[in-house]
Amino acid sequence: MSLNVSLPPELENRVRQHVESGLYSSASEVIREALRLFEAYQGVQAANLASLKADIAQGVADIEAGRVRELDMNEIKQRGRATLAARRPA
Repeated sequence: MSLNVSLPPELENRVRQHVESGLYSSASEVIREALRLFEAYQGVQAANLASLKADIAQGVADIEAGRVRELDMNEIKQRGRATLAARRPA
Protein backbone atom coordinates (compact mmCIF):
# COMPACT_ATOMS: atom_id res chain seq x y z
CA MET A 1 0.00 0.00 0.00
CA SER A 2 1.22 3.47 -0.80
CA LEU A 3 0.35 6.38 1.44
CA ASN A 4 1.39 10.02 1.26
CA VAL A 5 1.91 11.76 4.56
CA SER A 6 2.45 15.46 5.16
CA LEU A 7 4.98 16.29 7.87
CA PRO A 8 5.91 19.66 9.31
CA PRO A 9 9.39 20.80 8.25
CA GLU A 10 10.96 19.86 11.60
CA LEU A 11 9.78 16.25 11.38
CA GLU A 12 10.67 16.04 7.70
CA ASN A 13 14.21 17.14 8.55
CA ARG A 14 14.43 14.55 11.31
CA VAL A 15 13.32 11.80 8.91
CA ARG A 16 15.94 12.96 6.39
CA GLN A 17 18.63 12.98 9.08
CA HIS A 18 17.82 9.39 10.02
CA VAL A 19 18.09 8.30 6.40
CA GLU A 20 21.33 10.26 5.90
CA SER A 21 22.80 8.61 8.99
CA GLY A 22 22.70 5.32 7.12
CA LEU A 23 20.68 3.59 9.81
CA TYR A 24 17.64 3.56 7.51
CA SER A 25 17.65 3.22 3.75
CA SER A 26 14.45 5.20 3.13
CA ALA A 27 11.96 7.58 4.70
CA SER A 28 9.44 4.73 4.64
CA GLU A 29 11.67 2.66 6.91
CA VAL A 30 11.95 5.55 9.37
CA ILE A 31 8.17 6.01 9.45
CA ARG A 32 7.54 2.25 9.80
CA GLU A 33 9.96 2.07 12.74
CA ALA A 34 8.39 5.14 14.33
CA LEU A 35 4.94 3.57 14.02
CA ARG A 36 6.16 0.29 15.54
CA LEU A 37 7.66 2.18 18.46
CA PHE A 38 4.51 4.25 18.91
CA GLU A 39 2.38 1.11 18.99
CA ALA A 40 4.73 -0.46 21.57
CA TYR A 41 4.47 2.72 23.65
CA GLN A 42 0.68 2.58 23.43
CA GLY A 43 0.78 -1.04 24.59
CA VAL A 44 2.85 -0.08 27.63
CA GLN A 45 0.48 2.81 28.38
CA ALA A 46 -2.53 0.50 28.11
CA ALA A 47 -0.90 -2.03 30.45
CA ASN A 48 -0.07 0.73 32.95
CA LEU A 49 -3.65 2.00 32.82
CA ALA A 50 -5.03 -1.50 33.33
CA SER A 51 -2.73 -1.98 36.32
CA LEU A 52 -3.78 1.35 37.80
CA LYS A 53 -7.46 0.47 37.36
CA ALA A 54 -6.87 -2.89 39.06
CA ASP A 55 -5.12 -1.15 41.97
CA ILE A 56 -8.01 1.30 42.31
CA ALA A 57 -10.54 -1.55 42.23
CA GLN A 58 -8.55 -3.36 44.94
CA GLY A 59 -8.48 -0.21 47.05
CA VAL A 60 -12.23 0.28 46.70
CA ALA A 61 -12.80 -3.39 47.60
CA ASP A 62 -10.57 -2.98 50.67
CA ILE A 63 -12.57 0.08 51.75
CA GLU A 64 -15.87 -1.73 51.27
CA ALA A 65 -14.59 -4.75 53.24
CA GLY A 66 -13.38 -2.54 56.11
CA ARG A 67 -9.71 -3.39 55.60
CA VAL A 68 -8.53 0.23 55.76
CA ARG A 69 -8.11 2.82 58.46
CA GLU A 70 -7.26 6.49 58.59
CA LEU A 71 -3.59 7.36 58.80
CA ASP A 72 -2.16 9.93 61.15
CA MET A 73 0.74 11.42 59.21
CA ASN A 74 2.20 13.09 62.30
CA GLU A 75 2.29 9.75 64.12
CA ILE A 76 3.95 8.09 61.12
CA LYS A 77 6.60 10.84 61.01
CA GLN A 78 7.23 10.57 64.75
CA ARG A 79 7.68 6.79 64.55
CA GLY A 80 10.04 7.17 61.58
CA ARG A 81 12.10 9.82 63.33
CA ALA A 82 12.25 7.70 66.48
CA THR A 83 13.42 4.71 64.45
CA LEU A 84 16.12 6.79 62.76
CA ALA A 85 17.25 8.26 66.08
CA ALA A 86 17.53 4.78 67.59
CA ARG A 87 19.79 3.64 64.74
CA ARG A 88 22.21 6.55 64.94
CA PRO A 89 25.51 5.82 66.66
CA ALA A 90 25.95 7.45 70.03
